[in-house]
Amino acid sequence: MTTAEKNIRAFLAIEPPEDILQAMSRLQEKLKREVSGRISWTRPEGWHLTLKFFGDVSMEDVEKISSAVQNRVASGLSLNLKLEKLGVFPDARRPRVLWCGTAGDVSQLSVLQKQLDTDFDALGFPNEDRPFRAHVTLARMKDPRGVTGLGEALAKHGAFAAGEFICRELILFQSQLTPRGAIYTRLAVFPLNG
Repeated sequence: MTTAEKNIRAFLAIEPPEDILQAMSRLQEKLKREVSGRISWTRPEGWHLTLKFFGDVSMEDVEKISSAVQNRVASGLSLNLKLEKLGVFPDARRPRVLWCGTAGDVSQLSVLQKQLDTDFDALGFPNEDRPFRAHVTLARMKDPRGVTGLGEALAKHGAFAAGEFICRELILFQSQLTPRGAIYTRLAVFPLNG
């Protein structure tokens, strides 16, 4: 294998702390009992706030991406984030993704994401077309028409709050797809020394 082979499926993300993940897991268990249909529930080990999905990259790309992130966060940054509220993409009439949203220093997070996206564009990873919305995916609807109980669950748990945390690092993950779900490996960690 050469360093130029694009065989690493990579993304840059924030990993919420364990107490936040546990609160979201408890909510997801309730939702599984309240919402039915052709739904694929995400696993807690896959819960990240994704800043950039790169797709398949080479080891050389990983080094370039790492260098760009390191340069961007070198001056220090402090992000106080909250995971709260439930919502769906694209909308309630055609729900495809059930998510938990982000509050707190979201405007600073959005600025950082936009700056990183510009840095990555210069490396050959094009900017995202859709606007950045920091969220954690709880479930994907395979057929929105057959989903029942979602509206009631959104009304009941809409004000959900998993908690607040200080984001201390960005993580470059490798995602290996397996029949039992994705396996996530940390490729690099970038401390935010804010």
